[in-house]
Amino acid sequence: MAALLAVYFCWGGTYLAIRFAVETLPPFLMAGMRFVLAGGFMYALSRWRGTPAPTGGDWLRAAGVGILLLAGGNGGVVWASRMVPSSLTALLVATAPLWMVTLNWLWLKDVRPSPTIWAGVALGLVGIGLLAGGENVILGASPVSPFWASVLVGASFLWGLGSIASRKLSMPSSAVMSTGMQMLGGGAVLLLIGAVTGEVGQAAVATVSPRSLLAFGYLVVFGSLVGFSAYVWLLQNAPPVLTSTYAYVNPVVAMLLGVVLGGEALNGRTVLSAAVIVVSVILLTASQVWRKRAGKSGAQGGGKVLPGRA
Repeated sequence: MAALLAVYFCWGGTYLAIRFAVETLPPFLMAGMRFVLAGGFMYALSRWRGTPAPTGGDWLRAAGVGILLLAGGNGGVVWASRMVPSSLTALLVATAPLWMVTLNWLWLKDVRPSPTIWAGVALGLVGIGLLAGGENVILGASPVSPFWASVLVGASFLWGLGSIASRKLSMPSSAVMSTGMQMLGGGAVLLLIGAVTGEVGQAAVATVSPRSLLAFGYLVVFGSLVGFSAYVWLLQNAPPVLTSTYAYVNPVVAMLLGVVLGGEALNGRTVLSAAVIVVSVILLTASQVWRKRAGKSGAQGGGKVLPGRA
């Protein structure tokens, strides 16, 4: 329960923390430093605990996954955070399971998605459309522009692609080592992006606000170290379906924090799209439970579970 609460609230709070951090810190440099610091600590801790040094191939695969997850996925989030409220950012990023389901089927040749899964995917796309659509007399104006919605959906896709790649590729056996290497690889690319886009010239210690510094510290300690450590522990000690519930709890936490601490406003369109997206992710998660139960009953009965029938 403590690990679940850590993932729920630490990760749910990262969206508002990112918004506060990028108020006076360059987005890509901030994110790069966050992951380099946290990744360096986790890598050093793993080596101190006796984990063998990774090979060049290990670095290539882990860094590649880290680039997709952190430079692509998180990079899109920090880029959009100056323009999109943190609650809406969390909602759009919560669509990652939609891409993971599809990629898991097409790339890893897993079980064909069931009608329930496709219903969840369709609902998620409807939720995205509600958030980024045009004017509506009943629901009000769209709270996010199509461009920034596209950036966040693209970031969500890259996060899903990185997650599936981590299953496809051979990664270091130590979860702590692997996570640290991914953070170092993704963080290094984020720093490079920041340098190329001219953020180095924008970085000035004198202009950084205390709120941005506190938010950056939160991201390093609670978002990366505590959140990722709790997530890694859950992957090893809890059912995957239970662990995956963070995907629809985080947006709710982010929305509440955005309203209470960030002064973000909610309208009918936001509430409706939030409900649609959260229900879509719940459907995707529930379908995995049903498939596992059907698989167990099929195995006990000596029969087979037909693809897409679970």
